[in-house]
Amino acid sequence: MSEQLKFIVEQLNREPFKKNFNLITFDSLEPIQLLQTLNDVLAEIDSKQAIDIREEMPDQTAKRMFTLLGLLKYKPSGGLTDASSFRQGLVTGSKPVIHPILHWLLQRVPELKKRAYLARFLVKLDVPGEFLTDDVISDTYHQYEELVEGFKTYHKECEQLRNSGFSTAEIRRDIAAMEEEKDQLIKRVERLRKRVESVSNHQRMLELARQLRVEKEREESLAHQKQEQKNQLFQAEQRLQRCQIQLKDLRQAAADAKPESLVKRLEEEIKFNSYMVSDKLPKELERMRRKVRYLQKVASEPAMGHAELAELEEKIKQLSQANQEMEKKMTRTDPMDDNLTLYRQQASIIARKKEAKAEEVQESREELAAVSREVSSKSSQARGQGGVEIIRTDEFKRYVSKMRGKNITYKKKRQEIAELKSEFGILQRTEEILRQRHTAEQQQLQSLEAQKGISGFSETQEELERVSAIKSELDELKGRTLDDMSEMRKLLLLYPFPGRS
Repeated sequence: MSEQLKFIVEQLNREPFKKNFNLITFDSLEPIQLLQTLNDVLAEIDSKQAIDIREEMPDQTAKRMFTLLGLLKYKPSGGLTDASSFRQGLVTGSKPVIHPILHWLLQRVPELKKRAYLARFLVKLDVPGEFLTDDVISDTYHQYEELVEGFKTYHKECEQLRNSGFSTAEIRRDIAAMEEEKDQLIKRVERLRKRVESVSNHQRMLELARQLRVEKEREESLAHQKQEQKNQLFQAEQRLQRCQIQLKDLRQAAADAKPESLVKRLEEEIKFNSYMVSDKLPKELERMRRKVRYLQKVASEPAMGHAELAELEEKIKQLSQANQEMEKKMTRTDPMDDNLTLYRQQASIIARKKEAKAEEVQESREELAAVSREVSSKSSQARGQGGVEIIRTDEFKRYVSKMRGKNITYKKKRQEIAELKSEFGILQRTEEILRQRHTAEQQQLQSLEAQKGISGFSETQEELERVSAIKSELDELKGRTLDDMSEMRKLLLLYPFPGRS
């Protein structure tokens, strides 16, 4: 108890309480003063508790403190688990009640501050069920619950940001450092610009540097695309290998789909089923029945003692000795019996092997049925989720033949496109050569005209030819117009307007 009082006094003398207590003065506090001290500590945790308890009724004070302690999840220690006695101790300011509360509160003030803050928003209002039948109240309550959930989400994000290691001071320092670095870079760019402006053809050099940067960025982009295409190629090769394996399995299955093989497979299946029905399953059924009868017999008999167990063990030993003597006697018989024994042993071994193989076949069939059911369920799930349905063998064959025809057509079209491209290249080259010849001849013609003193003759000739062509077009147009006018005159003469002679 002295350690508890010492801790309480030390904490109350620190910030933010500054009570200036010692052990004697704290222990000699009146109940109303002790309650006020407790209320000050609660007010530090929740600012709504900052009240002078002398202006409040004792029952209200106890109820308010009791409610807040419940939100803070305080559990009374010792024998004060009874709520009524605990409430009475709060009302009277009893030291055995107040001191443990102060000790518990002062140990975890930051944690309780956070809990009180969250309780203000997360403790839901208790609305009676009969009021929730009203549509307006129900909608309002649902909005209130949505706001509570939103507050939880935002609070978690806030806590994650606080615990992520970022602080406003560090961010401000980083911003200041980046601003300073920015100023230095601006000054450096200005110095380099002044230095470059003094160089001849600096604009051309800047343009080349810009083009170099663009090309480097393009090179990086192309390298990234190349890597992506390599990954896609690898995935496509993997898919191709899987498809080839599936195709091989389908071809093998299709190769066995002949009538003779089907009949043979059905005969083998009939033989196996006949063996299972007529031989193996009856033996297993009989063995299980004997085992059940034996177990029923054992269960119906009374419990055996040590003497009875010893007697049974003695009988088992006698029977085993008799069995050994019988085997020795059988081995001393004639060779014919020895051969029969050997054949019997071989027959029993073959029968056991046959039973073992039949069990393996049955297990394989059960496993195949389970896998088939799983495949059908997965296929139905894929169809339900918009996936691709697994195609059958005949559909796959038709698809392969269709794709083979499309592949042949594609190769033909690609060859035609390649031929057209090559012819287009030849025509482009021919056009370029003809243009070069035309330019050279024009230059030669101009030089000859200059030598003869008739510079510009060819150009004048071309201009005259162009004007002559235009004149011929105009003459033709005039001729058509005159023809139209003559046709119009004939029509007027043939069909004169009424009122005109």
